Amino acid sequence: MPTEEFSFINAKGEQLSGRLETSDTPARSYAVFAHCFTCDKTSLAATRISRRLAEKGIGVLRFDFTGLGDSEGEFGNGLSCDRTDIIAAAESMAASGRKVELLVGHSFGGAAVLSAAASIPGVTAVAVLAAPFDPEHVLTHVETDTEHDGEGRVPVNIGGRAFELAPDFASELARYEPEVEIAKLGKALLILHAPTDAVVSIGNATRIYTSARHPKSFISLDDADHLLTRRRDAEYAADCLSAWATRYLEAPATATKPQLPNGDGVVVTETGAGKFQVHVATASGSFMADEPVSVGGMASGPTPYGLVSAGLGACTVMTLRLYADRKSLPITAIRAEVTHNGKGADGRDEFDRQISYDGKLSTDQHESVMRIADKCPVHRTLEASSAVVTHSVVELSPAPDTASQHAEAMDEACRQNS
Repeated sequence: MPTEEFSFINAKGEQLSGRLETSDTPARSYAVFAHCFTCDKTSLAATRISRRLAEKGIGVLRFDFTGLGDSEGEFGNGLSCDRTDIIAAAESMAASGRKVELLVGHSFGGAAVLSAAASIPGVTAVAVLAAPFDPEHVLTHVETDTEHDGEGRVPVNIGGRAFELAPDFASELARYEPEVEIAKLGKALLILHAPTDAVVSIGNATRIYTSARHPKSFISLDDADHLLTRRRDAEYAADCLSAWATRYLEAPATATKPQLPNGDGVVVTETGAGKFQVHVATASGSFMADEPVSVGGMASGPTPYGLVSAGLGACTVMTLRLYADRKSLPITAIRAEVTHNGKGADGRDEFDRQISYDGKLSTDQHESVMRIADKCPVHRTLEASSAVVTHSVVELSPAPDTASQHAEAMDEACRQNS
């Protein structure tokens, strides 16, 4: 499953580190996942729930809050800092062509998404897992250094780990009015909580539910622990969340699934994400193609010329393997590195191809291998140029089975040089 590095800048100009989880097919919607207090984007809950949602068609950005994981800045600046980080994450996703409709928050991250949701117009649904009703609850797990002189940041111990909090961390939480904020949420709300949660009691879920306005839903996580460390608990939560969210997420622009072609045919469809991203469907699988960030793309897949280079490299390696096996050459591995260099001096496109292999060959054998590489079918196609016949059609007709023709061409190239 594709995982894309996705960094963005927060309100203070600091770079926050994130990972965007998607699947091999276009996402029908996007979400932001807010992790628990002092955790980061690699926590089991964040990783497993995000990947499970991606399998269900919801792309998820999980990121490190300020000062945690790989993100810049100082940790412990309060709920308002986490709130603005979530807003910055959603805005950055939207700027990349991925509108965020769903916020998911775990534990203290749940309190943060409840605080941030009203400020993100595109968000239609919010889900909280094991979240405290009042963010002040987190202070019950904070041990303050008794030797602190009252100046500057406050050294604390949280779960056996040393941190520093902003001097007004506690006072800011005290000023927050959860009942008022939750009542004006204005989004569909799902609360997932385990009755046996020993860290944040089930009573917190009750208070969130009674404070919220409809539509609101509650799902019991049975005997799951607070951090959802068991895979089955995280995946169950994600499955329930996905089914619930479908009612509140915008229907994808293209509801019909592209027809899978036969043979070497492909179906290329816009995803609606970003400026250039397309979904490429083949008879054996699918993937994304895109352009680099430098030209306005999202770098979520190979470029069109990258795909042409891949075709040349793949055909080269396949043809050489066929030849090596036929001639019983002692070659154990073959590698072709292909780069598109743009237009050459003669005005034609130039591809640079470097071929390497493991095995000791004589000079004559080596020269034969290089000659065969120049005769691979895709090489010949590129060198001779091709005709592209364009038709306007309502529905894509099944593509001719040219895969067998390609295999025959590789075999012929070997026979001619036997």
